[in-house]
Amino acid sequence: MIRPMGYNISAFRTLKCYCNSKRCPNSTCETDGYCFASASFENGAPKYQYQCWDRHNIFPPGDKPVWCREDERSDIICCASDYCNRDIFAEFWIKETSPTATAWQVVPWIMGLVVFAICVALSLWWAKKWRADGKRPPRPYPDEDETKHILNTPTTTIRDMIELTTSGSGSGLPLLVQRSIARQIQLVDIIGKGRFGEVWRGRWRGENVAVKIFSSREECSWFREAEIYQTVMLRHENILGFIAADNKDNGTWTQLWLITDYHENGSLFDFLTAKSIDSNTLIKMSLSIATGLAHLHMDIVGTKGKPAIAHRDLKSKNILVKSNLSCVIGDLGLAVRHNVSNDSVDVPSTNRVGTKRYMAPEVLDETMDTRQFDPYKRSDVYSFGLVLWEMARRCGNMPDDYQPPYYDCVPPDPALEDMRRVVCTEKRRPNVPNRWHSDPVLSGISKVMKECWYQNPAARLTALRIKKTLANVGTNGADYIKL
Repeated sequence: MIRPMGYNISAFRTLKCYCNSKRCPNSTCETDGYCFASASFENGAPKYQYQCWDRHNIFPPGDKPVWCREDERSDIICCASDYCNRDIFAEFWIKETSPTATAWQVVPWIMGLVVFAICVALSLWWAKKWRADGKRPPRPYPDEDETKHILNTPTTTIRDMIELTTSGSGSGLPLLVQRSIARQIQLVDIIGKGRFGEVWRGRWRGENVAVKIFSSREECSWFREAEIYQTVMLRHENILGFIAADNKDNGTWTQLWLITDYHENGSLFDFLTAKSIDSNTLIKMSLSIATGLAHLHMDIVGTKGKPAIAHRDLKSKNILVKSNLSCVIGDLGLAVRHNVSNDSVDVPSTNRVGTKRYMAPEVLDETMDTRQFDPYKRSDVYSFGLVLWEMARRCGNMPDDYQPPYYDCVPPDPALEDMRRVVCTEKRRPNVPNRWHSDPVLSGISKVMKECWYQNPAARLTALRIKKTLANVGTNGADYIKL
């Protein structure tokens, strides 16, 4: 601590000072300079000195102002009146220079440094977590006034809002917009039911939307599906368009809403049950599903990247048919994400499992390595092969009636044991009719599906390879279909 005190020596007279040295009789000394008191630490204990400082010892010499000397180990205070140094340290040393006081002065600095270090560590951890999960810190949405303006403009469509408010992120709308849309939707009629709840057709400003209503018991499934749909860069023309998620609570019951694009043709299962398709439509549907699956499986690296995602419940009931007869993949409640940073798999915390009829052999016999991500993708490819088979049966001049995969091997609601026996033990696959071999498109499709449902997961095609192969089938075997 620095305590400089300047005095003009020419103004000094003979002073009497308090002295604790053995050389001082009666604890008093006289000087033509000034009195001083010093404090220092020796062997961990404070040492106090009270003495006189004579004129000839003063630096600088002459009649210039003088300064008390000090260093890191001691503190000196000088004064210029009789016995002025006697009570200096009773106040000064105890309050400001004692070990306790010094320690308490240092504590705030230490605590500040610790807090700063913790904040830096947490920031780095969160940044790493966002990158690993394929997420990013909140994107720059429009401010509140702009958002209200968008919502209050009667001519604004859902598509307009998505383009205006997602800033090219490819994920969901801001929470305020989602909640506002959900509060304004009117339910019209029910269009489907499942183990999770119901699906309704709703209306928002004259537009049709699909409202998937979960029961409160399925909150984990609702939250997970909404979370997956809002993954950065997930939005794609062959992935079901997510609009909003909200919870409705009237005090007696709670409904969990998931709002998506509405597709009048319904699911691929419904479409194939009611209608047959031609070769062009078969290629268009197949290629669009493969394109959507390839997008899910792809890991997009960059500032606005996307983690690789595996569906885990791909089937004709979870694929919707658009008005132009291309398809979109929906129902992402069981999807898993790949954490690139530590090569781990983000698995949903739910007791739900995929549909038994579409489960891959390694899933049925529980030999799949669930700690790695690639096996999940290969399982999706197996399921896609079965969907191809469903579509191919309904194609041609003399299409077969719609039937689900393995309809001739297992009951309508098969148990795991049934599927394990047929798929794993007997190694059976859906029958490929002879008529397919005479049709260039069906022949090409049958080759693809067989490479999708190999018993060995590593031998199956990737989604990207399927996409390219189907494009070639469309070019060589039928009119070229451009999605």
